[in-house]
Amino acid sequence: MSLSTAQPATLQGTAARTRNATLIYNPYAGHDDWQQQIDGVASFWRQQGWDVTLQTTQGPGHATELSAAAAAAGAEVVLSAGGDGTLHEVAQGLIHTPCILAPLPAGTTNCLTRDLGMPKSDGGNPDWLIESSRALLAGRVQSMDVGSCSNGKQWLLWAGVGIESRIVESVEPRSALLKRFGIAGYVAKAAVPFLTFAGLPVRVAVDGHAIEGHFVSVTVCNSRVFAGGLLNLNPGGVLDDGQLETWVMAGRFAPRMALHSLFVALQTHEQRSDVFCLRGRHIIIETATPQSFHLDGEVNHSTPITCTVLPGALRLLAPSTAPDSLFSQAGESL
Repeated sequence: MSLSTAQPATLQGTAARTRNATLIYNPYAGHDDWQQQIDGVASFWRQQGWDVTLQTTQGPGHATELSAAAAAAGAEVVLSAGGDGTLHEVAQGLIHTPCILAPLPAGTTNCLTRDLGMPKSDGGNPDWLIESSRALLAGRVQSMDVGSCSNGKQWLLWAGVGIESRIVESVEPRSALLKRFGIAGYVAKAAVPFLTFAGLPVRVAVDGHAIEGHFVSVTVCNSRVFAGGLLNLNPGGVLDDGQLETWVMAGRFAPRMALHSLFVALQTHEQRSDVFCLRGRHIIIETATPQSFHLDGEVNHSTPITCTVLPGALRLLAPSTAPDSLFSQAGESL
């Protein structure tokens, strides 16, 4: 596999002066040999007038240290090459700073970049990272909302309690062999917890409005896609509206979740009487017994939890491929 680094035509938003960027990449992300091409991606950005520093993550939490250091050193942009987990960590170091997060889809799922309409790493296109870079350079800087959890951590995409947190707990970390099978490998390993999970007695309150019952899934959403990008759970989600959508799915046993998933795939779940969507800024999730939860696919312990939206807390470089409906505010040129 090779990536072309030939000089492209002039790109919208490319400045003549040299600008500083840091490219943070996770060498263990994804299931392709894209890591061998990272120098070519850096060269592409340098050809557009950027002074690029390459940084490799060494383990959990290291991406946050690297991004925070880059922002403190005055980097204008931090590129995150990896999956949603890498993106989650990189963002932690950039929240409430002027530094701009630029996502490069190099992991197994890359849900945010799917929301943004960027090329997929599993699409058989060897130049997807260059095409993604081109779209980013032609894009706009947007202010993105961030979720804040009562355990002190922030998140970009979702906070979840129920079957998805149980699946994440069972699946991660995945071996290199399993990653070679991409999303299919993830689904295969998730089958056992999916089929054996039992619904939980849960109370969910959003801006003071509460519902209670046996639920198989409670997912607080900032993004639109879910389940590795296979499902569009939150089709009306907007990344900068100062609101979070909480999707609550009723049921006591796993087959009910299979039915919910079918209706989400058919995009008829919003009309279901056993599916609830509550929009607001302040969410409290309580369970009868302590349960694990996940933030952007990272397992945390334990409920109860409170989630609050941080409006416009992160500067995001949205590519030219991003749907207009994903943002409510006009962006800025890079």
